[in-house]
Amino acid sequence: MPVHIETMDGADVAAVVSIEGPTRMSEEQVRAEILRPWARLWVARDDRAVVAYVIAWHVADELHVLNVATREDRRRRGIARQLMEHVLAYARAVRVKHLLLEVRRSNLPAIALYRGLGFFAMGVRRRYYPDDEDAIEMVLVFDTETGEIVPHPDEVRLHG
Repeated sequence: MPVHIETMDGADVAAVVSIEGPTRMSEEQVRAEILRPWARLWVARDDRAVVAYVIAWHVADELHVLNVATREDRRRRGIARQLMEHVLAYARAVRVKHLLLEVRRSNLPAIALYRGLGFFAMGVRRRYYPDDEDAIEMVLVFDTETGEIVPHPDEVRLHG
């Protein structure tokens, strides 16, 4: 089912907070992100309901994805891919060099999604999450003249 991607605003905060995920944010945290001039926040709507969101920071020539989450009843339908493709389109339009994110080592569907978009594993942040799970640092590199993704092999092992 197609979704519509729009810029997040204050009216979306309660719906965003209600989306379950391992990095659940409070209303206060989401409202603070909306106010940051370097934050880029988008929601995916199925009809009028918010079913997913992404929060990223655009600093200098980098875009860092902080959170991507889809409502549990809408997962595995390509919505996160649509959001990330929107993020990639933004990154190309503003000519960033790198798109960065961290993902739980155990989140194999997300890792597969990011790999499918051209990300590579750059590093490991040991015990990064509150439950001590490691995070895999993933990066996508753009050619700033053409906007094309520059393929790159993994720099670290994803497992173990």
